[in-house]
Amino acid sequence: MQREIDRYLSYLVNEKSSSENTIAAYRNDLSQLYDYLRTNGRPLYVAGGQDADESFNWAGVNKGRLVGFLDGLKEKGYASATLARKIAAVKSFFHWLHAEGLIKFDPTDNLDSPKVGKTLPRTLAPEEVDALLAAPLQKTGPEATRDAAMLRLLYATGMRVSEMMGLDVDDVDLASDYVRCLGKAGRERHIPFDFRTHQVIEEYLTLARPSLTRHGETPALFVNHRGERLTRQGFWLILKGYAKAANLPGSITPHTLRHSFAIHLLSNNANLRDVQELLGHANIATTQIYTQMVGQGLARERHTG
Repeated sequence: MQREIDRYLSYLVNEKSSSENTIAAYRNDLSQLYDYLRTNGRPLYVAGGQDADESFNWAGVNKGRLVGFLDGLKEKGYASATLARKIAAVKSFFHWLHAEGLIKFDPTDNLDSPKVGKTLPRTLAPEEVDALLAAPLQKTGPEATRDAAMLRLLYATGMRVSEMMGLDVDDVDLASDYVRCLGKAGRERHIPFDFRTHQVIEEYLTLARPSLTRHGETPALFVNHRGERLTRQGFWLILKGYAKAANLPGSITPHTLRHSFAIHLLSNNANLRDVQELLGHANIATTQIYTQMVGQGLARERHTG
């Protein structure tokens, strides 16, 4: 991998607090670009380099080379949304190269991105949420108790799954019924939860978690059967299993519960700014998509009523 790409990804982590998913996607996109540039067209190397990493010359990349790269992606049938992300990665990388003084001209200044239509997020109806939250209750044992607590906490707070998996026991205050979580860019927020969520978390902490940790010491709130912090991927598989058990159609992801949390609050006349704060959105425009969905739902009810 090019040293400049590694430096750029480190910049995203340390300066921009980018998520693991973003870093992984950008690493893949820029590696794909690098491979294309190495194997297509005239060489992009300068004399005197000891190896490819030392001699590769990003300043030799012009707009024509980038257009050729993108045309190749289109021929491979990539979706518009994927192409738009890859272009965003390339643009961001070359902006950084220019800002660092590694190239004199930014070849991506006039590089256009494909238009991507906005798809409204998938949400669950209240009765579907009830069916999902009830699914772990059909099982017994510490893992089922943990799963019931996780599902209910995720829906009750609208947290991102990465935020929930990063929780420690000390982040949950059962005396005041709120959870403290760190969102993007390290922004901290305190989110209240209801009494039923209090009950299932208390049951998990009292009866199930000690069994899973074997009374070992770990700060993690939610742990796997080895007593280690549960991962996002682990939770995803758990959710998928319960969605199937509840006979929920389509693909149910952790973000489906986050979207449902927002929609159900706004449908019950919650304040948009309050919902923005609970979700941890930096820009209220991100939250406003949910008001559009609520409005469309009301319009359908009037039309069919």
